[in-house]
Amino acid sequence: MVSPRCKIAVKEELIKFGLHFVILDLGEVDVMEDITLEQREQLKASLLLSGFELMDNKKAVLIEKIKSIIIEMIHHTSDVLKINFSDFLSEKLNYNYTYLANLFSETQGSTIEHFIIEHKVERIKELIIYGELNMTEIAWKMNYSSVAHLSNQFKKVTGLPPSHFKQLKDKKRKPIEEIGISELIDLNVTS
Repeated sequence: MVSPRCKIAVKEELIKFGLHFVILDLGEVDVMEDITLEQREQLKASLLLSGFELMDNKKAVLIEKIKSIIIEMIHHTSDVLKINFSDFLSEKLNYNYTYLANLFSETQGSTIEHFIIEHKVERIKELIIYGELNMTEIAWKMNYSSVAHLSNQFKKVTGLPPSHFKQLKDKKRKPIEEIGISELIDLNVTS
């Protein structure tokens, strides 16, 4: 759950089941009641209809947390990205970055760095479309050392330099869901 819309949708599903809960960040929900296996399966089916998947695998939960943290930092913060993602992920998730990177690569077939770059490029497209910042400001905001570095990375991902993208009439952007995130929920039952 990486957006307010996701949290609202999950909250509505949980209310339908009469469950008392606390929605946590990064796709986690703590349910206060003990639920039966049948209730869990019904909830799982209901969430699936809304585009969410109930997760049981702890490694899959960790992968989704990595993705959610990256998406939150790139797409849902107005702060300048002056962070080291490897240190930030390690600190936030309490795991060694090498472990996180290896797990991500094994399960996703791609690196965390590639995932970050793809999301940064989509955010850059958004900033170009808005037209409020020039390329120097975008490079600074997205933590690139220069406009040339940003342009090279942008061109590697899109095949176009940012200046050409800016001139396109039909500016294509990918929805966040198509950049490698799936809406997965870790349901923790506490009593």
